[in-house]
Formats: sequence, C-alpha cells, structure tokens
Amino acid sequence: MDPMPALSQIAARLRKRYAPPQPRPRSDNPLDSLIQTLLSQNTTAANSARAYANLRRHFPTWEMVHRASLRDLVAVLRPGGLANIKAVWIKSLLEDIWEEQGHFNLSFLRDLTDQEVRAYLERFRGIGGKTMACVLLFDLGRPAFPVDTHVFRVCRRLGLLDGARSPEKAQALLEARVPPRDCHALHVHLVEHGRQTCTARRPDCDACILAVLCDHARRGVPGKITNEK
Repeated sequence: MDPMPALSQIAARLRKRYAPPQPRPRSDNPLDSLIQTLLSQNTTAANSARAYANLRRHFPTWEMVHRASLRDLVAVLRPGGLANIKAVWIKSLLEDIWEEQGHFNLSFLRDLTDQEVRAYLERFRGIGGKTMACVLLFDLGRPAFPVDTHVFRVCRRLGLLDGARSPEKAQALLEARVPPRDCHALHVHLVEHGRQTCTARRPDCDACILAVLCDHARRGVPGKITNEK
C-alpha cells in the first residue's frame, strides 16, 4: 500500500465517520498542557484527567507543586496510576525549570520554532516524543502528530508503519508523511476510531469504515494482534 494516498483516503473516510474535532482550550502557560500530557502516559484518559484535576485542586499553582513533598504529590496523583514515577518526573521538571528561569511560565515556547521547542522539552526527564507532539499540536497549534496507543494500534493494523515496532518510531515515520493540514483531525479521529471500533482485543472489522484499506481486515485476523504493545 502506497502510504501517501492511503493516508489521504484514511483521513477522508474518518472525516465522514466522526464529527470535526473541537479545539482544546489553550491555557496561557504551556506548562499546564505539558504536565497534563505527562500524566496521560500509560493510563486511560479518564484516569489521567482525574489525576490532573486532583493535582490542581490540591495545588492550584506550580509553585505549590514545586514546594510540596514528594510523598504528598504521590498521594495526589495516585488516581492516575504510576504515581511514584510521575511524581518524580514532575518534581524534576519543575526543579529544572525553576533553576533555569526562576518561574514556571513557559509561554516563551510560542515564540520558538518547532525544532527549538522539541530541543527545549526533550531535555526533561519523562518527556518523550508523544508528549512533545501533544504540546506542539494542542497547545501551540503546530502541525505535529502524536502517536498514542490507539493511533499506534490502528496505523499498525492498517499497514502504515513499515515495520516500526514502537510508538516512538511510528511517530517519526508518520510525522514525515501526514500533511500538516490533516495532523489535528487525523490524530483525534484515529484515537476515537481506536476507542470505538479498532479496539485492542476485539476490533469490529465488519463495521469499520477503514476495512477496505486495512491489511488486518483483509487478512481476516480476529481479535488482538500478536505482540501488540
């Protein structure tokens, strides 16, 4: 399957199936989005939203999070899963930003190029490609393409990943291929499709709008993909 026409057809089919994505509210400080996305790693959207809401309820400012004990922060983040790890990441991130700037406002990222934003963010512990792409796409309005577990699963089944066996490698591959105008809608629609139809264990290929373009559906492979991460 030639990847470029396939991506165009996939995007068009998903636009017919799902409502146009609504833009997310943008805060004045990209640090909000950065930490919110960090909390979304390796957990469900509901759990990460619960953890972030709990965090902001107990510590309304990033200065308060910075001053909080690690023990208290872990307790607040526990509803989101992996609280011990994510609390360390957040404390380390805030400490590094404080030492560098003396404040926690990352609004200057809006004045940087995409490459400069990535170079700044990748220095921090726990900040990987998906998190950087989410900040670029949703908070800065740039043409980035985050690959979460749903996007990875759907694109892998579609046969778009040329053997890429991790979301990180898949993201590098797809970001080079997805037209900038399609980044936002295609990402959101693939996530929605992965939740509703192309689920991990029992994909509903018979009802899938992408079935005619999908390697997995054409093979008639039922259930969960072997070695799926």
